Amino acid sequence: MSEVNQKDDAKEIKPESDHINIKVVGQDNTEVHFKIKRNTQLKKLKAAYCERQGVPIGSLRFLFDGQRINDDMSPKQLEMEDDDVIEVYTEQLGGF
Repeated sequence: MSEVNQKDDAKEIKPESDHINIKVVGQDNTEVHFKIKRNTQLKKLKAAYCERQGVPIGSLRFLFDGQRINDDMSPKQLEMEDDDVIEVYTEQLGGF
């Protein structure tokens, strides 16, 4: 392998950063961007989002790839990548 090809290969392999950028999208399509550590529990992100929106934390549910996010989960556990999207919906109890 030539030196040029070795240098190109080295550029393509990026070490995994400690931080990840996550986009949180509400029902009204508003976007809030967060940069958090991969091992941080997502309850911190959820609390910050609710505070910014001015709503109680229990009134919203957060989904990633169709799976509800628990407070003790981290981006690393969910295998999130940079610029992944978390969807937020209003919690609904009952029917009709």
